[in-house]
Amino acid sequence: MNETLKVLENRRSCRSFRPDMVSQDELKAILEAGTYAATGMGKQSPIIIAITDKELRDQLAEENRKIGGYPEGFDPFYGAPVILAVLANTDVPTYIYDGSLVMGNLMNAAESLGVGSIWIHRAKEEFESEFGKAILAKLGIEGNFEGIGHCALGYAAKEAGAAAPRKENYVYCI
Repeated sequence: MNETLKVLENRRSCRSFRPDMVSQDELKAILEAGTYAATGMGKQSPIIIAITDKELRDQLAEENRKIGGYPEGFDPFYGAPVILAVLANTDVPTYIYDGSLVMGNLMNAAESLGVGSIWIHRAKEEFESEFGKAILAKLGIEGNFEGIGHCALGYAAKEAGAAAPRKENYVYCI
């Protein structure tokens, strides 16, 4: 089996991260892989906001926790030191699919480099809030952007488990 197929087969969501920051070289490579995701008509509707500042990361985690209705003290990012927020321009009809493909590229690139990842939801609600709008304004991001997801990144604190068996009737051939 080639290396790409191994990455696709072996990637698992990480729910326990070490506090060590992802190396700049690895982060750069992961971000670049995200920019090469397929997009409808090549319009490249998504954007990626890389959050490595601990204070902002913790504020984002708290907003996400509140939106999710989780108990106080819970970290919905499982201690990951890097959060990649993926948003996409709603003026492009394929924006949800485009952003989802970016998320997939980010997670698969991370796996290929030995970096743990997990997709965390509620980015839509975060970036519709005043908190999220303030982040966009601070970065000078204008337009109709909707949060697609967060790719939480870091080095895994423990080894990933085995994949669940694939369900029956997953694939139909005609």
